[in-house]
Amino acid sequence: MTTYHLRVNGREHAVDTDPDTPLLYVLRNELQLDGAKFGCGLGQCGACTVTLDGAAVMSCMVPVATVGSRPVGTVEGLGSAKVPGVLQQAFIDEQAAQCGYCIAGMIMRATSLLAHNAAPSDAEIRKHMMPNLCRCGTHMRILRAVRRAADTLKAGGAHAASGKTGGKA
Repeated sequence: MTTYHLRVNGREHAVDTDPDTPLLYVLRNELQLDGAKFGCGLGQCGACTVTLDGAAVMSCMVPVATVGSRPVGTVEGLGSAKVPGVLQQAFIDEQAAQCGYCIAGMIMRATSLLAHNAAPSDAEIRKHMMPNLCRCGTHMRILRAVRRAADTLKAGGAHAASGKTGGKA
């Protein structure tokens, strides 16, 4: 066991775990941040997507020892049930969730996109979101939600896409 100091959603955490433990397990089991889901465990579905230093990563494939001082963002850091972030609200408004299992990962992948490209084209949204799968087939609603969030941010809405935290950490 080694102690790792992680910065998740703007808060520091000390975690004792094995170096090879996937970041996903640390988030869910040690920090009780269960937004990111275990899907395939192979980095092929995106249900476990979080941001690491602003980039979307599949946390099931990231050993905790490789995180270092880079900030980690999870869906819990974007907003709350009472005050959802811009992307969360857009997903609600577009009814993008069917079963909801993939949605936290989708939102975190979209967070990464909008943090680096505030005005993506529809083709850029599709390309960026491609690694994440939705088995329910709500891809068109998800694309509309990302477009809606980008438009809201462009119009001066809250800047949730920057990874600014407001929820539980």
